[in-house]
Amino acid sequence: MKYSFIRFLIVGVINTIVGLTAMYVLLNGFRLSYWWSTLFGNIVGAGVSFILNRNFTFKNEAAIGGSLVRFAIVIGICYFVSYSLGLKLANWFLEKLPLFPKEFAKDLAVLLGTGIYTIMNYLGQKHFVFKDAEKRRIIKNGPQC
Repeated sequence: MKYSFIRFLIVGVINTIVGLTAMYVLLNGFRLSYWWSTLFGNIVGAGVSFILNRNFTFKNEAAIGGSLVRFAIVIGICYFVSYSLGLKLANWFLEKLPLFPKEFAKDLAVLLGTGIYTIMNYLGQKHFVFKDAEKRRIIKNGPQC
């Protein structure tokens, strides 16, 4: 689908604002743990993401059931991989660059994890969750560069 990555990024900005806001409110406002804060914030952002990506980014008209299951699988894998890696990278950066206090580790981990998550999520949604919409578009309209 032409410009799907640009549309994905627009949707990503919206669901990132929603999800990150929830994460930081839960982490710093309610003092939930890193994992609970990122999990709940991710669930909120994922709900926004599914609705907008299904209808706006990939224009998928397939039954919701199958794509929702695939979406949940992609979100789960992306969540655990990206936020685990984000936490490890944040701790590593703060060890190597002791300019910032260790208290920033979780906040930095959220940002790093979100970046990793975005790339993994796009690839998973494009090639696994909403792949049928892309095939139907190519059959209907022919390939586009």
